[in-house]
Amino acid sequence: MTAREDETQCDCHWGSEDELKLLKVPDAELGPDLLYRTWSAPDWSDHGAVLRRILPELSRALVSGAVEPLLGMEEVGHSFARGSWQQWPALQSAAVQEFLHAWWAHTLSDPSPAVPVHEVLALCAEASTTLSPWLSIWETADHRVADQHLATAAAHWEYDLLGDELPWRTRGNADALVSELASWLVRHAPPRLLAQDAPDNLLHRIRLIGLTGPARWTDPHWPNHRY
Repeated sequence: MTAREDETQCDCHWGSEDELKLLKVPDAELGPDLLYRTWSAPDWSDHGAVLRRILPELSRALVSGAVEPLLGMEEVGHSFARGSWQQWPALQSAAVQEFLHAWWAHTLSDPSPAVPVHEVLALCAEASTTLSPWLSIWETADHRVADQHLATAAAHWEYDLLGDELPWRTRGNADALVSELASWLVRHAPPRLLAQDAPDNLLHRIRLIGLTGPARWTDPHWPNHRY
């Protein structure tokens, strides 16, 4: 796959004409810097074609942990979403779906994944514009490694969720995503984290996420977070 022949980009801010020509040649290696500038650019005239061009190299870089967004891995998910990959021809969209699902399942089963589980979840949720299927897969991943990742993710999320904020930047309905993530965590995390001997303060904070209003702020286990 290649970018469109008439695709243009700013040679002052994005890169050179020679680099742009590489995107119009199939399979030419881009390297980390050009790959980053390509997937992160928000202003391609046909972002879908550019994304198809770089996906083989980008997917390898993602799985190896070589992709380092400026702010968070949800940025890569936004790039996927801008490419409207779910509207591509069936075989192409199925390949992207299969990649995301395989990477997510592998990450949940890897004790030391190249990319933290909470970052992969943010990417997958933003790429697919939905959180539900990824949480469902995690819910059915009934093993110790997935539970350890849940403890790490919960510790990463608790500050934001206690402030009714999503732990990553979204292009979707943030309120709906916060509600879904918080409800899922309150329902499914406690028994799994108890089996991992998670700290009591983390378990209390997850419990507090399930409360609203004064019941949350006046609870004796409120951690005095400031927002």
